[in-house]
Formats: sequence, C-alpha cells, structure tokens
Amino acid sequence: MTEKRVRPGHIASLCLAALAGALITSFAPAVQSKDEKTDVDIEGKVAHVLSRLTFGAKPGQIEEVEEEGLENYLTRQLHPEKITLSEEIEKLGKVEARAKDPVYLFLNYGRPALMALAKGNQNGSPKEDEAVKKVIGEYQRKLYEESALTRIKRATESPQELKEVMTDFWFNHFNISQEKGLDHVWIGSYEERAIRPFVLSKFRDMLGATAHHSGMLFYLDNWQNTKDPGSSAPANELEGKKRGRFSGINENYARELMELHTLGVDGGYTQKDVQELARVLTGLGLPPGAGGGGNLKNSADITAMGMAGQAMLSKTGRDRLAEIGGAAQPERTRRRLVREYGPPPQIKGNRELGYYFDKNRHDFGDKVLLGQVIKGEGEAEIEKVLDLLARHPATARHISYKLAQYFVADSPPKSLVEKMSKRFLDSDGDIAATLDTLFHSSEFYEKKYRGAKFKSPYRYLLSSLRATNSKVEDPKLILGFLKQTGMPLYQCLTPDGYKNTKEAWLNPDNLLNRLNYATALGTGRCPGVKIGHTDPAMIADACTQDLSSRTIQAVKEAPQNLKAPLVLGSPEFMVY
Repeated sequence: MTEKRVRPGHIASLCLAALAGALITSFAPAVQSKDEKTDVDIEGKVAHVLSRLTFGAKPGQIEEVEEEGLENYLTRQLHPEKITLSEEIEKLGKVEARAKDPVYLFLNYGRPALMALAKGNQNGSPKEDEAVKKVIGEYQRKLYEESALTRIKRATESPQELKEVMTDFWFNHFNISQEKGLDHVWIGSYEERAIRPFVLSKFRDMLGATAHHSGMLFYLDNWQNTKDPGSSAPANELEGKKRGRFSGINENYARELMELHTLGVDGGYTQKDVQELARVLTGLGLPPGAGGGGNLKNSADITAMGMAGQAMLSKTGRDRLAEIGGAAQPERTRRRLVREYGPPPQIKGNRELGYYFDKNRHDFGDKVLLGQVIKGEGEAEIEKVLDLLARHPATARHISYKLAQYFVADSPPKSLVEKMSKRFLDSDGDIAATLDTLFHSSEFYEKKYRGAKFKSPYRYLLSSLRATNSKVEDPKLILGFLKQTGMPLYQCLTPDGYKNTKEAWLNPDNLLNRLNYATALGTGRCPGVKIGHTDPAMIADACTQDLSSRTIQAVKEAPQNLKAPLVLGSPEFMVY
C-alpha cells in the first residue's frame, strides 16, 4: 500500500494549525503569587528589555547586551546620537521621498504637475493615454515604496533601535494617511522632517513640527481653515466671498490636536475650546502653488513652477515617456512653458515643512482657550497655544499613559503613569527623560508584564525579520502581508493611528495570515527578502518567553525544513 504524498506546505499548515488552536487561549493574564519577587535573572531582564526597546532580539543580541551591561545599553539607546550608523543606514534617509522638501515633492510628483507634463508628451491616442497613466502610477508607487523600504530597513538593521521603535509610536500618535489625496506625496517627508528628529527630544518641538508640516495640514484639513466672514478681523480680499474651499472655520485639526495629540479625550476641554483653538489656527495652511491652490492659471502653470533648476522627471521617467514616442518632447515642453508663463514664481511660506501662514484668512479677534485669553496677534497665537497644550498636566498624563501602554501593558499601572507624568512636567516634556523613568521603574520589570503584550502585525513582521537576521531588498511581499493583516504601512485612515493592544489584533484571520507568512519566511520562500538563517534554536532564543513543552514537541516531530516556521508561528513568538 503506497503512502499518500503530502506537500511540505500542507504539513506546515497542519502543524501550525495545531499550534494555532492554542493561540487564542494562551494569552490569559498572568497571575503573580503574593510572595513572588519582581526581580528576574539578568538574562530574562535583558530579554525583556530587548523585546520592548527593539522590534525583537537578533541572534546573539541578548549575550551582547549582557556583556555590554544593561545600563550602558539603555543609556546609548536613550541618546541615539552617540550610536554610529553605517554608510548604508545613513543613505536610507537620502532617498527622494524623504530627503526632499514638501514643496519640491508637490511640484515634481503632485498629480496636477505630472498630468500637465504628460499632456505635453503624447498625441492623445488611447494607447498613449494608458502609458502616461502608467508612468504616473509608477511615480506614486516609487514614493511609497521608497518610504516603506526605508522604514522597514531602519527598523530591522539600524543600531539606533529605540529611535526606530519610537518612530513607530509617534507616527501613530500623530498619524496621517497616504490614502488621503496629496499625502501620498508627503508621507515620507512628514516622517523624516516632523517625526524622526524629535522622537527622543522635546515633545513641544515635535508638536510644532507636525502642526506645521504640509502632510498634517492637508490630512486634517487645516489648510482650508479660514475665519468666518462675520468675524471681527479687518476687511480683506476673502471677506464675504467664500472663495472655494477657504469658506470658513474648519475644526478638524483643532479637535484632534486636543483629543489625540495633547490633552486626551478626558483632558477637561470643551466644544467651545475646540472652536476657539480652530480660530487660533485660521490661516495656517499650504503655500499657494504648492498644494494650497491660488496663483495658478491652469495645470500647465503648475508644471512651470517646478522647473527652477531641476528636471521635472527623472531619467527613468524620461526613458518611460520615450517608449511611447516622446523622446525629445520633455525638454521642449519645459522650454515652451517657460516662454508662455515666464520663470517659476517664488513659492511663499516655509519650504522645510511646507506651510504658509495667510494673514488674510486669519481671525485676529481675541480668543479664550482653556481659561486663558489669547490676544489676536496673528501667527504668534499658534506658538502660544502649542506651548499651552504641550505643558498642560493633562497632556503629561495622556502621553505618559500611551507610552506606558506601549512599553509595559495594555492596561498600565497607575503608579507608573503618575511617575512618568511628573517627570514629563519636571523636564518640560523631555521624552528621553520620561522614558528613562519608565525603564528604571519597578513596574517595568515586574514578571507579570514579561511577554504580556501581543505583537501587532507590524511588530510581528519586524521581529521575524530580526530573529532570522534577514534583509528586505524589495518590500512588495511584506507590504502585502501588512495589508492582509489589516495594518498597511502609512495607510491608517483614522487620525488615532494603529492600536498596539491585544484586543485590536488577536483574531483568527490575523493569525492565519501570520502562519502563512511564517511558513514562507521559515522555509526561505519569501520573495524580496534575503534570509539570514532558518535555525529554529536561534529563532527561539529571540523569544521573550521560553517555548512551551507543546511547542517544543511540535517542533521536534516536524520535518527539518518546517521547524523554523513552527517557532515563528508559535504562541511564544506572538508575544513580547
């Protein structure tokens, strides 16, 4: 009697399914006996620290940190400027999607500019129309994949590990989505200019940078926020006209600025405070001709504005257009537009962050916010209210709670939140100082919190890459995994960002997608990923918890090439 042949993939699925049944029930809250000491052995302590300050331990890293000394490691990570980066890592921040300012990105990659240029480089046939659309789509994908690959490679390979973890935390805190209009152009710039420089410095600095970056101004609609025609402000060209989108107060950003970014939903503010803050923020928007409308005759004029000493399309784009019969036309088009419209006008506003304050749209009346009078003096009002919000005790509690939830437990201990809130206020919102209090607290090291957090799809993906010492060369497959698990990178539509709690991610569909991915990675069949190793013992060493007897038995009984997938799909690898 011949045996029925079973493909390795089916064996993996069966073995993983056996473990999957235990996943949902294996995350019950740990119970700590009354006489149990909170101190853990040094190896367990280091494993716990690495599970929280990084996206998962790499092979041999626990031993390396033990040798270096845990305190030395913590100090280096809290002050990443002391950590030298390789040339390869340094280059990641220099890709166009991240290194260029928002004005440049709009002029070169905004759909109006690309469409205008495309119309000058084709003869109007359906075939050429499709080819041009493909060029535009390729440019938009280029920006997204550049930003995504940079984020993932830094998170898996950079020695500034806490900085990468905090980039994830703060991006979700100040979330914008590339799915909203022009933000697909600005998403990389937003992270690079408004988030990353400040993730371990002063909260007030990051609050100001996010408030002024074109990505946030567009995402939460403050670029449209304009004084009501009946306000007490001086007469101006927009008074009573309600021109286009600039037709009155827009409260979207003001509301989220208090509810999500600073005070928190229970921060003691009222709807009246939201309205007053929105009045303060009137006129803070995008530069005319660089996302904010105005000063443009038509789409060709937009194109003309992008030609000051720079090629509108890269060599790749010119070659692509050449394939559809327009080899010599891009340069002719540029010359024609300059002849017709003259040199590109000077863009108003701040290029670094891509904002423009239009005093003609600002409400200069006095406001009362959180009981304080804000005199109507224009742009200076914005800085005063950001100071007020950043230094408010409710903000200290809100930020401290979110950090404690991210690093300790889904329901963090109140005692820890109180300690962190005090340090936040005493240090004028110093993020590194607040984290220093967290990482040296007794609560952080309690045994009941070790392995008590459930990995989000993003953290699970990164921890698997780190545990196998793998490098991502093409992000398409792993971006697909994140999309399948409900966490597509840079695409959270709601302003509260992605959650980091077990409740948000522990469900059967999510687990099935993880197990399928674990099979592909663990068997070395993950396109675009250069696998470092598939040694199950080394992967197990990266787990915060020891493997259970059930997992060990399943791994022992599995074929050799399926042992790594079983560890990657185990309950122990799902937590940190």
